[in-house]
Formats: sequence, C-alpha cells, structure tokens
Amino acid sequence: MLTQLWVGTYHGAHDGQRVVVTTTRNDEQDLPYGLQCTCGLTRRFTDPVGMDRAAWRHTHPTLWDRYKQRLRRLPRTRPFPETENAR
Repeated sequence: MLTQLWVGTYHGAHDGQRVVVTTTRNDEQDLPYGLQCTCGLTRRFTDPVGMDRAAWRHTHPTLWDRYKQRLRRLPRTRPFPETENAR
C-alpha cells in the first residue's frame, strides 16, 4: 500500500535566495502533511490547509516578512561601555 503521496510544489524566494518547497502526505506519521524546503526548513501539519498556507507564505513572504528578513541581516550595534555603567 502506498502511504506517501506527492501533494505539490511551491516555487518562490526568501532571504534573497530562490527556493522550492515540496509538500507531501504520509499516512504513517502522526502529523500526515509535511513540507520540506531547499533552504532546510521541514515542518509537519495535521491538515492540508495549514500546510498550504505555510508553504505559500514561505515561498512568497509578505511585505512585513521581507522587512523582518532585512532587519535580521543588518549588523547589530553594541552600546558604548560608558552607557552600560551609567545605569
């Protein structure tokens, strides 16, 4: 009996990289629906709707998601030593 079915593929980009997300269904798992991205992300879901939403948003980030990605790439600044001791 075939328990793993190919469900879909999502093509897109995030963090400036082209990515492909493959979604599958495996009835032998507790959470039967899963997604795997070429960036290394792997997640499992109980329903196909949640999986589809996560896969779509991962490959097509919203404006707010892209803004957060840019903030993560900015270098972090450290406070001056004299301001830490002033407290």
